Amino acid sequence: MLRIVFLIVWLLLSTWLLIWTGEGLFGVNQRQSILPFGGEDTLGAPIMIGVAWGLILTFGGTMSGLGRRKRVKGEAHIGVGRIVEVSRTGLTVNDVPQYDLFIRVTPGSGDEFVAQLRMLVDASDFASLQVGQPVPVRYSLTDQDTVELADFSDPAVRDAMLQWRIDRGLIDPRLVKARTTGTQVPASVLEMRPTGRRLEGQSELALRVLMAPEGAETWEAETTVFAYPQALSHFQVGAPIWAFYRREDPHTVAVTIEKEDAR
Repeated sequence: MLRIVFLIVWLLLSTWLLIWTGEGLFGVNQRQSILPFGGEDTLGAPIMIGVAWGLILTFGGTMSGLGRRKRVKGEAHIGVGRIVEVSRTGLTVNDVPQYDLFIRVTPGSGDEFVAQLRMLVDASDFASLQVGQPVPVRYSLTDQDTVELADFSDPAVRDAMLQWRIDRGLIDPRLVKARTTGTQVPASVLEMRPTGRRLEGQSELALRVLMAPEGAETWEAETTVFAYPQALSHFQVGAPIWAFYRREDPHTVAVTIEKEDAR
Protein backbone atom coordinates (compact mmCIF):
# COMPACT_ATOMS: atom_id res chain seq x y z
CA MET A 1 0.00 0.00 0.00
CA LEU A 2 2.78 2.42 0.91
CA ARG A 3 4.52 1.65 -2.36
CA ILE A 4 1.36 2.54 -4.31
CA VAL A 5 1.08 5.87 -2.45
CA PHE A 6 4.71 6.74 -3.29
CA LEU A 7 4.09 5.85 -6.95
CA ILE A 8 0.94 8.01 -7.20
CA VAL A 9 2.64 11.02 -5.59
CA TRP A 10 5.68 10.61 -7.83
CA LEU A 11 3.48 10.44 -10.96
CA LEU A 12 1.57 13.58 -9.92
CA LEU A 13 4.82 15.48 -9.33
CA SER A 14 6.20 14.22 -12.66
CA THR A 15 3.05 15.45 -14.46
CA TRP A 16 3.31 18.85 -12.76
CA LEU A 17 6.95 19.26 -13.78
CA LEU A 18 6.23 18.09 -17.35
CA ILE A 19 3.42 20.64 -17.81
CA TRP A 20 5.50 23.42 -16.20
CA THR A 21 8.43 22.65 -18.53
CA GLY A 22 6.14 22.50 -21.57
CA GLU A 23 4.61 25.90 -20.75
CA GLY A 24 8.09 27.37 -20.56
CA LEU A 25 9.19 25.85 -23.86
CA PHE A 26 6.10 27.09 -25.73
CA GLY A 27 6.22 30.60 -24.29
CA VAL A 28 3.14 30.34 -22.08
CA ASN A 29 2.93 33.11 -19.48
CA GLN A 30 3.53 31.04 -16.39
CA ARG A 31 2.09 33.76 -14.14
CA GLN A 32 -1.30 32.61 -15.46
CA SER A 33 -0.34 28.92 -15.42
CA ILE A 34 -3.06 26.29 -15.24
CA LEU A 35 -0.98 24.55 -12.60
CA PRO A 36 -1.59 24.88 -8.87
CA PHE A 37 1.01 26.82 -6.88
CA GLY A 38 1.36 29.21 -9.81
CA GLY A 39 0.66 32.92 -9.75
CA GLU A 40 3.46 35.25 -8.77
CA ASP A 41 5.66 32.43 -7.44
CA THR A 42 7.16 31.22 -10.73
CA LEU A 43 10.33 29.70 -9.31
CA GLY A 44 9.81 28.65 -5.70
CA ALA A 45 7.17 26.01 -6.38
CA PRO A 46 9.09 24.28 -9.21
CA ILE A 47 12.20 24.10 -7.03
CA MET A 48 10.31 22.59 -4.10
CA ILE A 49 8.44 20.13 -6.31
CA GLY A 50 11.63 19.19 -8.15
CA VAL A 51 13.39 18.46 -4.86
CA ALA A 52 10.43 16.34 -3.67
CA TRP A 53 10.38 14.49 -7.01
CA GLY A 54 14.09 13.70 -6.71
CA LEU A 55 13.82 12.52 -3.10
CA ILE A 56 10.98 10.14 -3.92
CA LEU A 57 12.86 8.85 -6.97
CA THR A 58 15.96 8.24 -4.82
CA PHE A 59 14.48 6.90 -1.60
CA GLY A 60 10.92 5.94 -2.49
CA GLY A 61 11.76 2.37 -3.46
CA THR A 62 13.56 1.75 -0.20
CA MET A 63 10.98 3.45 1.99
CA SER A 64 8.09 1.72 0.29
CA GLY A 65 9.68 -1.59 1.15
CA LEU A 66 9.50 -0.83 4.88
CA GLY A 67 5.79 -1.35 5.08
CA ARG A 68 5.93 -4.84 3.68
CA ARG A 69 8.13 -7.88 3.91
CA LYS A 70 9.15 -9.83 0.85
CA ARG A 71 7.06 -12.94 0.43
CA VAL A 72 8.48 -16.17 -0.87
CA LYS A 73 7.13 -17.24 -4.23
CA GLY A 74 5.83 -20.68 -4.92
CA GLU A 75 4.97 -23.40 -2.42
CA ALA A 76 6.26 -22.43 1.03
CA HIS A 77 7.99 -24.97 3.26
CA ILE A 78 8.85 -24.66 6.95
CA GLY A 79 12.40 -25.33 8.04
CA VAL A 80 15.33 -24.13 10.10
CA GLY A 81 18.08 -21.93 8.72
CA ARG A 82 21.40 -20.78 10.14
CA ILE A 83 22.40 -17.10 10.04
CA VAL A 84 25.70 -16.79 8.17
CA GLU A 85 26.00 -13.00 7.90
CA VAL A 86 24.40 -9.92 9.45
CA SER A 87 25.00 -6.46 7.96
CA ARG A 88 23.39 -3.06 8.39
CA THR A 89 21.85 -1.44 5.34
CA GLY A 90 22.49 2.08 6.64
CA LEU A 91 18.77 2.83 6.94
CA THR A 92 17.20 3.65 10.32
CA VAL A 93 13.49 4.13 11.01
CA ASN A 94 12.41 5.63 14.35
CA ASP A 95 15.90 4.85 15.72
CA VAL A 96 15.51 1.18 14.72
CA PRO A 97 18.25 0.09 12.27
CA GLN A 98 17.60 -2.09 9.25
CA TYR A 99 19.69 -5.21 8.64
CA ASP A 100 20.27 -7.72 5.88
CA LEU A 101 20.34 -11.26 7.24
CA PHE A 102 21.83 -13.97 5.04
CA ILE A 103 20.49 -17.36 6.06
CA ARG A 104 21.72 -20.79 4.97
CA VAL A 105 18.77 -23.11 4.48
CA THR A 106 19.05 -26.89 4.29
CA PRO A 107 15.83 -28.18 2.67
CA GLY A 108 14.45 -31.63 3.28
CA SER A 109 15.45 -32.52 -0.27
CA GLY A 110 17.90 -30.81 -2.57
CA ASP A 111 21.01 -28.73 -2.04
CA GLU A 112 21.31 -26.09 0.66
CA PHE A 113 21.20 -22.44 -0.36
CA VAL A 114 21.72 -18.97 1.10
CA ALA A 115 18.79 -16.54 1.04
CA GLN A 116 18.38 -12.94 2.15
CA LEU A 117 16.03 -11.45 4.72
CA ARG A 118 15.85 -7.65 5.16
CA MET A 119 14.21 -6.41 8.33
CA LEU A 120 14.23 -3.77 11.06
CA VAL A 121 15.85 -5.12 14.23
CA ASP A 122 15.42 -3.47 17.62
CA ALA A 123 18.45 -3.46 19.92
CA SER A 124 16.65 -5.78 22.37
CA ASP A 125 16.16 -8.39 19.62
CA PHE A 126 19.61 -8.17 18.06
CA ALA A 127 21.19 -10.73 20.41
CA SER A 128 18.86 -13.43 19.06
CA LEU A 129 20.03 -12.82 15.47
CA GLN A 130 23.74 -13.57 15.72
CA VAL A 131 25.82 -15.47 13.18
CA GLY A 132 25.38 -19.21 13.70
CA GLN A 133 21.97 -18.84 15.32
CA PRO A 134 19.21 -21.17 14.04
CA VAL A 135 15.99 -19.43 13.05
CA PRO A 136 12.68 -20.88 11.87
CA VAL A 137 12.00 -19.89 8.26
CA ARG A 138 9.52 -20.29 5.45
CA TYR A 139 11.21 -20.94 2.13
CA SER A 140 10.43 -22.01 -1.42
CA LEU A 141 12.51 -24.31 -3.59
CA THR A 142 11.55 -22.20 -6.61
CA ASP A 143 12.49 -18.85 -5.00
CA GLN A 144 15.81 -19.35 -3.25
CA ASP A 145 16.69 -15.66 -3.01
CA THR A 146 14.25 -14.84 -0.23
CA VAL A 147 13.07 -16.37 3.04
CA GLU A 148 10.57 -15.27 5.68
CA LEU A 149 10.82 -15.66 9.42
CA ALA A 150 8.30 -18.28 10.50
CA ASP A 151 5.90 -17.69 13.39
CA PHE A 152 7.15 -19.69 16.38
CA SER A 153 3.62 -19.84 17.80
CA ASP A 154 2.70 -22.12 14.87
CA PRO A 155 2.83 -25.76 16.11
CA ALA A 156 4.34 -26.86 12.78
CA VAL A 157 7.17 -24.37 13.26
CA ARG A 158 7.81 -25.53 16.83
CA ASP A 159 7.88 -29.13 15.61
CA ALA A 160 10.45 -28.20 12.94
CA MET A 161 12.68 -26.50 15.52
CA LEU A 162 12.34 -29.48 17.87
CA GLN A 163 13.24 -31.93 15.11
CA TRP A 164 16.26 -29.75 14.23
CA ARG A 165 17.48 -30.05 17.84
CA ILE A 166 16.90 -33.79 17.90
CA ASP A 167 18.72 -34.34 14.59
CA ARG A 168 21.79 -32.48 15.90
CA GLY A 169 21.96 -34.26 19.24
CA LEU A 170 20.89 -31.22 21.24
CA ILE A 171 18.37 -33.42 23.05
CA ASP A 172 19.68 -36.58 24.68
CA PRO A 173 18.22 -39.56 22.77
CA ARG A 174 16.98 -40.96 26.09
CA LEU A 175 14.86 -37.82 26.56
CA VAL A 176 13.33 -37.61 23.08
CA LYS A 177 10.23 -39.67 23.89
CA ALA A 178 9.47 -37.55 26.98
CA ARG A 179 10.03 -34.35 25.00
CA THR A 180 7.89 -35.31 22.02
CA THR A 181 5.02 -37.25 23.64
CA GLY A 182 5.22 -36.38 27.35
CA THR A 183 3.04 -34.19 29.56
CA GLN A 184 4.28 -30.64 30.19
CA VAL A 185 4.22 -29.43 33.81
CA PRO A 186 5.75 -26.55 35.81
CA ALA A 187 9.14 -27.19 37.39
CA SER A 188 11.95 -25.27 39.06
CA VAL A 189 15.73 -25.62 39.07
CA LEU A 190 17.26 -27.04 42.26
CA GLU A 191 20.81 -27.44 40.97
CA MET A 192 22.66 -26.48 37.79
CA ARG A 193 26.13 -27.57 36.68
CA PRO A 194 27.84 -27.11 33.27
CA THR A 195 29.14 -30.42 31.91
CA GLY A 196 31.77 -28.84 29.64
CA ARG A 197 30.19 -30.21 26.44
CA ARG A 198 29.32 -27.84 23.60
CA LEU A 199 27.31 -28.41 20.43
CA GLU A 200 26.12 -25.94 17.79
CA GLY A 201 27.30 -23.02 19.95
CA GLN A 202 25.32 -24.25 22.96
CA SER A 203 26.56 -25.47 26.35
CA GLU A 204 25.25 -28.58 28.06
CA LEU A 205 23.90 -28.16 31.59
CA ALA A 206 23.23 -30.93 34.11
CA LEU A 207 20.10 -30.05 36.09
CA ARG A 208 18.29 -31.31 39.14
CA VAL A 209 14.70 -30.10 38.97
CA LEU A 210 11.62 -30.15 41.15
CA MET A 211 8.60 -31.38 39.22
CA ALA A 212 5.40 -29.69 40.37
CA PRO A 213 2.27 -30.88 38.51
CA GLU A 214 -0.81 -28.92 39.50
CA GLY A 215 -2.82 -30.75 42.18
CA ALA A 216 -0.28 -33.60 42.52
CA GLU A 217 2.74 -34.43 44.66
CA THR A 218 6.11 -33.04 43.67
CA TRP A 219 9.25 -35.07 42.99
CA GLU A 220 12.85 -34.49 41.97
CA ALA A 221 14.50 -35.61 38.74
CA GLU A 222 17.86 -35.18 37.00
CA THR A 223 18.25 -34.24 33.36
CA THR A 224 20.40 -32.34 30.86
CA VAL A 225 19.74 -29.49 28.45
CA PHE A 226 21.75 -27.58 25.84
CA ALA A 227 21.36 -23.80 26.03
CA TYR A 228 22.80 -20.72 24.32
CA PRO A 229 24.95 -18.45 26.51
CA GLN A 230 22.25 -15.74 26.56
CA ALA A 231 19.73 -18.27 27.93
CA LEU A 232 21.81 -19.54 30.85
CA SER A 233 20.10 -17.19 33.30
CA HIS A 234 16.85 -19.09 32.71
CA PHE A 235 18.39 -22.19 34.30
CA GLN A 236 19.84 -20.65 37.47
CA VAL A 237 18.91 -22.21 40.81
CA GLY A 238 15.34 -21.28 41.69
CA ALA A 239 14.37 -20.37 38.12
CA PRO A 240 10.91 -21.53 36.96
CA ILE A 241 10.98 -23.73 33.87
CA TRP A 242 8.76 -26.28 32.14
CA ALA A 243 9.37 -30.01 32.04
CA PHE A 244 8.04 -32.98 30.07
CA TYR A 245 7.63 -36.50 31.45
CA ARG A 246 5.71 -39.69 30.69
CA ARG A 247 3.54 -41.09 33.45
CA GLU A 248 5.12 -44.54 33.19
CA ASP A 249 8.62 -43.03 33.57
CA PRO A 250 8.37 -39.84 35.70
CA HIS A 251 12.14 -39.59 36.29
CA THR A 252 13.04 -39.28 32.61
CA VAL A 253 12.52 -35.58 32.12
CA ALA A 254 13.16 -33.08 29.32
CA VAL A 255 13.04 -29.35 30.06
CA THR A 256 12.39 -26.11 28.22
CA ILE A 257 12.00 -22.45 29.17
CA GLU A 258 8.78 -21.93 27.18
CA LYS A 259 5.28 -23.21 27.79
CA GLU A 260 3.75 -24.93 24.78
CA ASP A 261 0.12 -25.35 23.87
CA ALA A 262 -1.44 -28.69 24.67
CA ARG A 263 -0.86 -31.25 21.95
